[in-house]
Amino acid sequence: MSLPLTALPVLPSERQNTLRGIGLTLVSAILFANTNAAAKWVMTGLPTGELLWIRAIVALGVVSFFIPRHEWSRLRKGGQLHLHALRNICSATEILCFYWAISKTPMADMTTIYLASPIYVTALAAVFLQEKVGWRRWSAVFLGFIGVLVAMRPSGESVSAPVLVAVAGSMLYAISLVITRRLRSTPSTVLVATQMITLIGLSSGTALLGWIVPSLVQIGVMVAIGLVSLVAFWAVNEGLRMAPASAVAPFNYTSIIWATLLGFLVFGDIPATTTLTGAGIIVGAGLFIMMRERRVTVPPAR
Repeated sequence: MSLPLTALPVLPSERQNTLRGIGLTLVSAILFANTNAAAKWVMTGLPTGELLWIRAIVALGVVSFFIPRHEWSRLRKGGQLHLHALRNICSATEILCFYWAISKTPMADMTTIYLASPIYVTALAAVFLQEKVGWRRWSAVFLGFIGVLVAMRPSGESVSAPVLVAVAGSMLYAISLVITRRLRSTPSTVLVATQMITLIGLSSGTALLGWIVPSLVQIGVMVAIGLVSLVAFWAVNEGLRMAPASAVAPFNYTSIIWATLLGFLVFGDIPATTTLTGAGIIVGAGLFIMMRERRVTVPPAR
């Protein structure tokens, strides 16, 4: 059982690793925001399924080189194939929901709705993983839901289909994260590869329904999206390896800054006041949950 950082001197190497982990998390947020902006631009002329199909093919082709053959056999022998299947279906469907929704609405709106995913994870972990969640964190979960409702702007306006699809996608993303907690022994490369295989199958149906021959520029952008996304995933995983999750997780919320900035610079989108208010509520609730989780899992100094 480890003591908190305030009880033990922080070694220079530990401090450096934490700073590197935070830096990689910030880099991943920037990279994901740029790939989302590029995808939104591509989808002005190409179907969502076509983009996802090419993105998944590129990602799978690269990741496959880093997976030893014995890891695949360990996956088959390790059981829990039903959890892998459920995770991959939820993850692939979530990606399809996000990309379709972001092609129809401002980036800041979609990013704000997805900021609530860690809050959903807290609620789902309490229900399905029997993790103990006190009344303070349940209150923050409820506040996070309020933030989502504010961002959706339900008062006086009809909630659009893309917004509802984004909410469904963010919940599916949270479910996939909870399932991933149960699959910690599976290498991350295998998780990514099986996810891409499922996404190829799911997007193939939608791509074949409305295939448009892409230009060389569009092909180049889609290949770049696949490659940069892999770098972003690597940065996330490496950041978590080098620093505690409680240290790096708050910096994921910087994604709303980049989404708002790129949405304005590339597409001329100006976020509504309700979007920014909802984002503030969600971020506040999420940070409180992280603080409480760290406090209840780390013993007090003696």
